[in-house]
Amino acid sequence: MADKKGNVSSSRKHTLKSCMLAVAKDLLEAEALEKVKERERYMEENCPLLEIPHSKDDLVELCTKMYDKINVIDEERYNLEYKAVMVCNEVIDLNIKIIDMRGKFKKPALKKVRMSADAMLQALLGSKHKVTMDLRSNLKQVKKDEKKEDKDLRDVGDWRKNIDDKAGMDGRKKMFQGDS
Repeated sequence: MADKKGNVSSSRKHTLKSCMLAVAKDLLEAEALEKVKERERYMEENCPLLEIPHSKDDLVELCTKMYDKINVIDEERYNLEYKAVMVCNEVIDLNIKIIDMRGKFKKPALKKVRMSADAMLQALLGSKHKVTMDLRSNLKQVKKDEKKEDKDLRDVGDWRKNIDDKAGMDGRKKMFQGDS
């Protein structure tokens, strides 16, 4: 029935959408339950029930064990935070590289500088080299040759005369003029 593209009725689309949402809701609930169980399992493994000893030596020993565990956990936390910061910085750097490769960064507005060719060469080469450049002397001299055809094309004249000349077959022209 749904072989052709777009051949599904709106009620069918609505039921499919509601079914998909129900399945997604069930999956999210199952995932949340799994997270709670995982947390409980981790707490049982890494945080056993606290048995408070009655003697001072046992309390000192318990405190040193807890202090050592806290140090280990702090080291792991610090390492994980450092790795996370490094990954974030790397992502930022890669995004900057991508933007640079695309060329979508703002180009600074350049100021116009009025400088002659001689001054530009002196700025580039330094004051040691005395180079003068007369650009106009290097240009070619071009003579204007006006052709007769070009002149005729420019002198169009009266447009009505041109139409009369180009009308050709007399009958055609009279056909458009009407019966007067």
